[in-house]
Formats: sequence, structure tokens, C-alpha cells
Amino acid sequence: MQQYGSGEASNGERPLSCNSSSPVPAPASRVRRFALERRAVPQPRVMVVFSAQTETDKPGDAMSSSDSAEDDFRKPAILMPNLNLGKPLRSLNASQEFPEVIPLNVGGTYFTTRLSTLRRYEDTMLAAMFSGRHHIPRDAEGRFFIDRDGTYFGDILNFLREGELPQRDRVRAVHREAQYYAVGPLLGSLEDTQPLTGEKVRQAFLDLLPYYKDNLERIVEIAKLRAMQRKARFAKLKICVYKEEMPITPYERPLFNSLRFERSESEAKLFEHHCEVDVSFGPWEAVADVYDLLHCIVSDLAERGITADQQCIGVCDKHLINHYYCKRPIYEFKITWW
Repeated sequence: MQQYGSGEASNGERPLSCNSSSPVPAPASRVRRFALERRAVPQPRVMVVFSAQTETDKPGDAMSSSDSAEDDFRKPAILMPNLNLGKPLRSLNASQEFPEVIPLNVGGTYFTTRLSTLRRYEDTMLAAMFSGRHHIPRDAEGRFFIDRDGTYFGDILNFLREGELPQRDRVRAVHREAQYYAVGPLLGSLEDTQPLTGEKVRQAFLDLLPYYKDNLERIVEIAKLRAMQRKARFAKLKICVYKEEMPITPYERPLFNSLRFERSESEAKLFEHHCEVDVSFGPWEAVADVYDLLHCIVSDLAERGITADQQCIGVCDKHLINHYYCKRPIYEFKITWW
């Protein structure tokens, strides 16, 4: 028998090595060997150095894997150039330019005036509006728009132009507009003319009656309630208006003056009574009398569009003590609603 070498086959070819412990085909062996070799070779590591450490950076983040290094290179911290450096930046507070002649649209009414007229008094609202510090909208025709009723704006301009004051029947309305536009010199001039001067004097008298406004509201409420309950065109109220606390007639006053120092406390309470009326005004210490207060009541109701007529219907005539009776005058007010 012919002996062959242990490493050769009968046909001269080298036999395949078959290991019973690892029966892996040749291609699989090469893949496995490549994986082992790759694991044995040290992988490259990249150190990334930043110019400044942020709050989210950690000391162990300096060394990273190749994947994280690639991410870092994909997102470099590059300072982008400012494309607007060559362009002048417009300030938000830039002054608004105005022409010498200003066209105005005040609530739909057109006016034209000089810029210097609107800036005549520095502390006014108009001077501030056209100082260039504020933006003023324009209408479709390019006029500067002020959202305010322009009925009395011409009176404001006339005062700014040459100090002209409005006619008497327009004083109250122009005074309100002067308050809105804060035209102090015009306010001072109007308050020294009628009817505003007279209103100051009248208000000084009404200040002696701190309950005056409340009583006026009470008159309106009672009259409205009675008219609605009775389905009537008007309502009637009884109102007591007296100037002096002593409820006596003038010819009884000498006797009353001697009696009031002699009466007891229980008798004194008899003089502090309330007349059976809807509303009572008084007493007060001033030259103005009962008729002056009645005029104030009727006038203030008329300012609210309420028509009121009044007439004296007698006195309270309530018995007080001995032969003394309350002599406070009682007036009937007729409030007409339509």
C-alpha cells in the first residue's frame, strides 16, 4: 500500500483541514478573522477643543467616539458674518418729520394750520403729538388723523392762533375740549368768563349742602318709579326746602327764642322732626335763600333733560310743642317724562 503524506491527498492536493471542534466554512472563517483583526486594531479618537466652556459642557466630554466627532465636525461653531453691518440701522425712536403746513382730520372734519400753531404751548397735548416723538396715523388722503369730535376744534385753533375766545354759548363745550387737549392758557381764560365764573359761585353755595347730589338722584328715582307704576306721563313729589333750623314764622321768633332755652331734652327732640315729604333740603347758612336753591334744583334737572315745575303748596304745619307748629315750606315738584 502506498503511503501518502499526512498533509496530502491521493491526488496530490492538500486536503481541507477539518476541525471537529470548530466546523466553520472557509468564508465564515475569513469574516471572523477580519472581525478579530478589526477589534485588535485601536480605533482613532479625536479630541475636540472649544474656545469657551458652556454651562452644559462636562469634563468627560472632551474625548468622544468617532461618531460623535463626526457630529461635531458637521456642526462647527463658526461665527457668521453680520450682513447688516454695512447698512445703517433705523432707530425705533426716530423723530417723525412734519411739513410746515399741517392738514388735519379731526373726527371727519378737515382743518389746515401751521405746525408752529400746534406747537405754540409746549405743555399741550397737540404740541406733544406734533413734537416728532409720537407716531400719528394718517387717513386715506394723507391728513393727520385725530380721533375726536371736531365740532369745537376750530375754537381751539383760533385760541392757539391769536388768543380768540369762543362765544358765550360755546364756552362750556370748548372748556371740555380744552381739558382734553390740555390747553392750560385757554382753560384759565375760560374759567374767568361767564358762565363758568357763575358756576364757581353757585358750586360754592351748593358745597354747603353735602347731600345735594344724593337728594337730586333721589328725586329722579322716585319720579321715575311713580310714573312707571301709574303708567303716567308725569309724577309729583313733595319736597321740603328750608334755610333755617327753627321751624317758626318770623313773628313767632321772639317767643321761640325765649322758649328754646327753657325746654327739656325731651321737648327739644320734638323740634328735631322730619317733615312728611319725599326729599328735604336744609338748613344752610348763606345769603342765598330758598328760591336760589329751588333754581339750582330745576336747572340741574334740566341739564339732564328732565323737565321740572315747582310751586309752594303750604307748610309742614306739624305740631311741635305748646302752640308751636312746623312752618317749613313744602313744594310740589312735577316731573314730566314726555
